Amino acid sequence: MESQTAYKKTILPKLKEKFGYKNDLEAPRLKKVVVNVGFGRHMKEKAYIDAVVSGLTRITGQKPVLAKARKSISSFKIREGNVIGAYVTLRGARMHDFVNKLINITFPRVRDFRGINEKNVDRMGNMTIGFREHISFPEISADEVENVFGLEISLSIGARSREEGLELYKLLGFPIKKDK
Repeated sequence: MESQTAYKKTILPKLKEKFGYKNDLEAPRLKKVVVNVGFGRHMKEKAYIDAVVSGLTRITGQKPVLAKARKSISSFKIREGNVIGAYVTLRGARMHDFVNKLINITFPRVRDFRGINEKNVDRMGNMTIGFREHISFPEISADEVENVFGLEISLSIGARSREEGLELYKLLGFPIKKDK
């Protein structure tokens, strides 16, 4: 079942029952998903940047925006205006499709995956997940990859507390594990 319809039919009633919301709009919901890659030491390598841009385009179905440095930092050899990363912001149907693919296809393909730690959820219910290799996504074939890069996925929701966010993620199907 698509996550948008699943949210309206099953998840929203459970959230309303557990937290006592009177209105549907009080409940937390996915607002946006940001997929982000920092170039790091490969910042000046055109081939690496092109590989990251094409990889992000294939993973998200949307062309990434190149992020530029806002200020110079001499110890990192960064000048203001240098391209230092790429990111994609997903909303609406594309976001729900991406989250569905993330839960059902990508997480099972990640090497040594044992669930997402509760510590990845902040006090407002937003979650950040890091991937060391982008080849765990189904659109990427490991044979044709020359540059393996890591990426970070941030899920933003409209929650008032961490508990509301954790409950939403569990109901959506994220494999959340208790931190020890």
